[in-house]
Amino acid sequence: MTWTSFHRRGDVLRAVIAAADQRRDGALPSDVDGVAETFADDLDLLAALQLKWHTRLAGRIEREQLHQPLDLRDSVVRAWQLTADELPGICAILDEARRHPADEATREVVRKAVAKEHVLLAVMAGRASAQDDRAAAAGARIEDEALATRAPYPLDGAGDGVQRPSLLVRLKAALAA
Repeated sequence: MTWTSFHRRGDVLRAVIAAADQRRDGALPSDVDGVAETFADDLDLLAALQLKWHTRLAGRIEREQLHQPLDLRDSVVRAWQLTADELPGICAILDEARRHPADEATREVVRKAVAKEHVLLAVMAGRASAQDDRAAAAGARIEDEALATRAPYPLDGAGDGVQRPSLLVRLKAALAA
């Protein structure tokens, strides 16, 4: 990949993320300009979004643990919630891919990515080691807790039916960063 194509891929990916954040419908925004020329197929685009999610989540966990070093589980739950708040479009797309994979290849890629994310959550929360066979299950419980305790976004009154974070939620996220 050349330097130019690397930057082009990043530009297109940012446009895809912006479209996904605006739509929040869980559909892969394959109609964004440059997607067909930049990504081999929908699975390639989904993998790029999964990598963006995982990278942001791992970084957010580390930052949260700097603030809450004595409560690892709570910091991981909070990091997952903040990442979902920061990347709502990606979160919706990944959830949709989990519930309704387009094909068997997508099902397998998503299954592996989810298992690795669950291991990350468990390890960072101090609930398991990476080699522990129970790590994925422990991480799944942490993700379930994050989902169950995540505050829903109120509608911002824009009239488009799309939920957006309130000013207070955005300020809290900015202060936490």
